[in-house]
Amino acid sequence: MPDLDGPRWGPRTGAARQLVVLCHGVGADGHDLIDLAPTWAAALPHAAFVAPDAPEPYDMAPMGRQWFSLSDRTPARLIAGITATAPILDRFIDAELARLSLPEDAVALMGFSQGAMMVLQVGLRRATPPRAVLAFSGALLATDGFTAKPPVLLVHGERDDIVPVERTRTAERILRAAGVEVEAHYSPLLGHGIDDVGLSAGALFLQRAFAA
Repeated sequence: MPDLDGPRWGPRTGAARQLVVLCHGVGADGHDLIDLAPTWAAALPHAAFVAPDAPEPYDMAPMGRQWFSLSDRTPARLIAGITATAPILDRFIDAELARLSLPEDAVALMGFSQGAMMVLQVGLRRATPPRAVLAFSGALLATDGFTAKPPVLLVHGERDDIVPVERTRTAERILRAAGVEVEAHYSPLLGHGIDDVGLSAGALFLQRAFAA
């Protein structure tokens, strides 16, 4: 399995006490999300942030990366793709925690779009649950087999024409039924993106998760 790498930022103050892993969407790379770090560092000044580049070149464009292929979007193929890639991200999280000499639970996972699908897949199945999972404009592909139940923040724009908002509404119902603590925010005027409301919700969610 390939090793991941990507841009890093922080901590803003002193030595790292927490790790926040940011997973980008399809066709982007780690630089697409690392700019969230200075904003969220106001709430988490002792957090180190890392935004790994996905392991594969994007197979439907000459640039960008992908966590798994979307060329065949049948549910079985998507689940096969995310199941194959999840151990790569899981191993990267372990390596970053070890590099920073942090305990196994000192991590939060955030993802946007395909990255949101990845952090839901990995975060709900890690041996030691992360402090929080933040999924923006994503979907829950594999709907069972949850071995960890970290608190989850779901954020989605109701005008999203890339990943329909119903995917997050469905994820919210499934996770609540499974006993996962879920907070959900839906932005009526937002398309496929992250707005100031989502950023603020994410900062507060991270701050509460690490204060717990």
